[in-house]
Amino acid sequence: MLARHPPTDPWRHTAGARPCYAPDYGLLGELLTQPVRGGEASESGAFAKGIDAWIAHELRRAGFGADEVWPRASQPRVLPRDVAVLLDKLPKALADEVRARVGAMPAVTPADAVILGRAYDKQVDVVISRWERGPELLISTKAQVSSFGKNLPNRFEEAYGDAGNLRGRYPLAAVGFLFVQRSTILDTEPDAFERTIDMIRKLRAGAGVPGGVGVGADSGGYTATALVLVEWDDIADGPAAGPALAAGPALAPSGVRVRHDVVPADVAAPQFFTTLIRHITAVTPVVHHVRVRELLERRNLPVAEADADALTAEANTAAGTDPATRATEPTGPLLIDVPLFPDL
Repeated sequence: MLARHPPTDPWRHTAGARPCYAPDYGLLGELLTQPVRGGEASESGAFAKGIDAWIAHELRRAGFGADEVWPRASQPRVLPRDVAVLLDKLPKALADEVRARVGAMPAVTPADAVILGRAYDKQVDVVISRWERGPELLISTKAQVSSFGKNLPNRFEEAYGDAGNLRGRYPLAAVGFLFVQRSTILDTEPDAFERTIDMIRKLRAGAGVPGGVGVGADSGGYTATALVLVEWDDIADGPAAGPALAAGPALAPSGVRVRHDVVPADVAAPQFFTTLIRHITAVTPVVHHVRVRELLERRNLPVAEADADALTAEANTAAGTDPATRATEPTGPLLIDVPLFPDL
């Protein structure tokens, strides 16, 4: 399905104007329609994976590398970028063999990305990470399709604890939380919908402190949060529904749709992606994420993307450890390697 949606420019503003991000809601609807049609519209499983795949696709649209965003668009969904680069540079026959072996090694290609936080390991749903940069973006997602008011306090407690755990270890990383609810909440539990909006706002870093939401890098809250409402029409079972629906309710032909009209702009998806992307570019040098910056700023930058090999060589040269520049004669005292415990 992702192959039918190649990454396109998500920005709708001009150079110098206020950033305006346009998510591909149509793709989200397609990704969620499949599990709903299969009766898997739950808060986990294929439905949740569809949300994660959509967010990862949006990040690739914004210019982030295909192999540094997890889940990847193809199997394996989690693969260190350095391994992907190696596979691309190997001869095809050898690359195919190594790829098959790597795919069978959970230690290299795990099913989910597990990140060590300040207090405990956390399965993170969407990640941007590279060896030389570390985790740069960590997004948690949750879905709720029923029992809204009953389960909302638990979602609030879990989300707040996860934010503090991740930001405590990675204070410069962009940490996000995206919450998907079914739009039936508007009719069945409107009070829970208002509480959800309030929760989404209060989960942000700096909420309630002087200076407003988003202030306070040492806060335990998220860099950005968002609420997405989705809807679909169930077709009731029975004789009128026809033999194809005899097994139970089914999904109307219209599929899953995203509701834009009732979600306030300050908790909607566009500001979520805008805030996370601007945060990442703000805390990294201009030679990193060049394509992301060009799309965001609507201009070509006269700099090249930093290459990991070039950065390593530069660091070695500065430290005097580069084999190509190291002096052939020792410049300091001669050190003799003597065993510390010769009798062992």
